[in-house]
Amino acid sequence: MEFRRVLLDGYEVEVHLDGTELVAGDGRRVDAATATHLVPVKPSKILCCHLNHVSRVREFRISLPPAPTWFQKPVSALNAHLGAVVRPANCRFLNFEGEVAIIIGRTARNISLDDADSYIAGYSIANDFGLHDFRDTDAGSMLRVKGADTLCPVGPGVVTDWDFHGKSIRTLVNGEVRQDGSTDEMAWDMHYLVTDLARLITLEPGDVILSGTPAFSRPVEPGDVVSVEVEGLGVLTNHVVAGPAPVSAEVGAQPTASEEVRSTALGGDWEYRGQRAPYATRREDLPYPLVRPRFES
Repeated sequence: MEFRRVLLDGYEVEVHLDGTELVAGDGRRVDAATATHLVPVKPSKILCCHLNHVSRVREFRISLPPAPTWFQKPVSALNAHLGAVVRPANCRFLNFEGEVAIIIGRTARNISLDDADSYIAGYSIANDFGLHDFRDTDAGSMLRVKGADTLCPVGPGVVTDWDFHGKSIRTLVNGEVRQDGSTDEMAWDMHYLVTDLARLITLEPGDVILSGTPAFSRPVEPGDVVSVEVEGLGVLTNHVVAGPAPVSAEVGAQPTASEEVRSTALGGDWEYRGQRAPYATRREDLPYPLVRPRFES
């Protein structure tokens, strides 16, 4: 069964997919292709696995840690199927990352791996967009890299009876396949990810866990149409638009195009991949905003 949330006669309505139509509880029907989609769930948090797909690890020529590492996207980053993803006017490195989203169904804390499936309501598709222009300053937290408004499309719905084993994951840009992976290349499966997080963090119904992306995440441009296809979950489509204004230069970290930024955004296409690590950006080379720190060493 697949559930979605749409605007129907001006109201937020939960519907289920019936062929090419969406059906509300009172029997009203709307064409799925023309419906105004909303994010299918209302999470209290969005938790994201840094690296999970072996193809991406190999692309970057690095090693997996002994356990998953995590970052968080704010719920204000949520976006829906067919929504616009905004690239600020002074940013260049907006990357797509097609992923499977795990949707929590009931409160989970200190659960066993064998019991994890019973805490999952279903699965959806996500595109974990990132503004790598801010990677020099936010590489650890990923807050501005991954947390800007519109950078977390999820949808179009939640499928409750999906078996995650052996499923293909593809990302297409303007109809051309850019990522082509499988859930079988994940180092840690869906049950492991839920169990790991629930050791220390209470997971609530509706919470979203992003499970990692395959190789070949790359930058996209305003005007591009990005679709993530997951076998058995459907297609999540969004388009990229140029923001009407640049990120403010008055305060805060400023976008850069350093080696740290370019090497991550370009992945295996970075010209020095396999030859050396990117040079770390020196603190003195980071651009200052107009308002400088009160105390400078």
